[in-house]
Amino acid sequence: MSKFFHRNQYYFILAFIVMLFFACIFAFIYYVPARASLLYGPPARTLSISDRIEYSTRLLSHGHVLTTPVDVNGIAQPFRVEPGESVASIADRLQSFGFISDAQAFFDYAVYTGIDLTIQSGDFTLSPSQSIIDIAQALQKFAPTDATLVILPGWRMEEIAASLPTSGLSIDPDTFLAAANNPPQVLAFASPISMEGFFFPDTYTLPRETTLDQLLDAIGRNFTSKLTNDIQNGFAAQNLSIYQAVTLASIVEREAIHSEEASLIASVYLNRIAIGMKLDADPTIQYALGYQFDTGSWWKSPLALRDLEVISPYNTYLNNGLPPTPISSPGIEALMAVAYPQTSTYYFFRAACDGSGYHAFAETFEEQIANACP
Repeated sequence: MSKFFHRNQYYFILAFIVMLFFACIFAFIYYVPARASLLYGPPARTLSISDRIEYSTRLLSHGHVLTTPVDVNGIAQPFRVEPGESVASIADRLQSFGFISDAQAFFDYAVYTGIDLTIQSGDFTLSPSQSIIDIAQALQKFAPTDATLVILPGWRMEEIAASLPTSGLSIDPDTFLAAANNPPQVLAFASPISMEGFFFPDTYTLPRETTLDQLLDAIGRNFTSKLTNDIQNGFAAQNLSIYQAVTLASIVEREAIHSEEASLIASVYLNRIAIGMKLDADPTIQYALGYQFDTGSWWKSPLALRDLEVISPYNTYLNNGLPPTPISSPGIEALMAVAYPQTSTYYFFRAACDGSGYHAFAETFEEQIANACP
């Protein structure tokens, strides 16, 4: 009887220890990121789950270092971020110049928030009276001598080229297009004949003397940084290479007026691909038709029935499969929609009749016809 009692007591203690262990793991996984988010804001969307936990833990371990200035009476001084300088180098120099007390804390905060991907080169005025958080955020406020190139989601290369003259960069639009159509190898997974689709939509603040090669390199590095392991794993789960996924995302970007529909639109195209059905994607027709002089737009709308007969490898009404290249620059929502689409049985969709920009989805062609506007 005593042996039986001691054995049960042993199992009870073991079970209690196991439960305590998992409770601690649960608290660590959920409490630590939640606490860090409360104190320092949400983590960068580019971080994986494991990275969020790691950098949340690091931030909490720094305590008041992130919010305590080195010298509240410190004098403002100039600080220059060199072109191509890493955030680790910036952090080390900030500490060596006496602006901050802990380079590692600055680095961890920059990575956690995503500031490490947005710091650009330029001249800044900083002070030891600023906290690490203040200085990290100040490095995103660029000098007026910098140039700013804004790339919007859904733009094609010609639209990016057209915005160059107003960006402050001394880069000729035609030279830009020629290079983009015969790009340096800045993206291992991109087409060697075109960077179409890989100009990640963002605000690029750069020195005015930035060269064309430096611009393409900066854009390429930015795109690469957005392709997290989670996104790449999602592409693989859909049996798509990175290039195929970006191509499909470029179509979804042009179709989804409302981002909440993007993953459902992606599912329709993936369902079509799975059964060998043509994509029948209007944006690919618009891309093939090119610039419309009467409207001053690269995207003809509405399309006429005869437009669907245009002879082009981009005509997905005539050709099976994906077009030969992306047709626009997809944003993160479109990329995520292709990586993690909704599960649906839809094969068709069309614009809703209320002009809202939303779509009506259908499983069969008969339902698609029934959804036509009166």
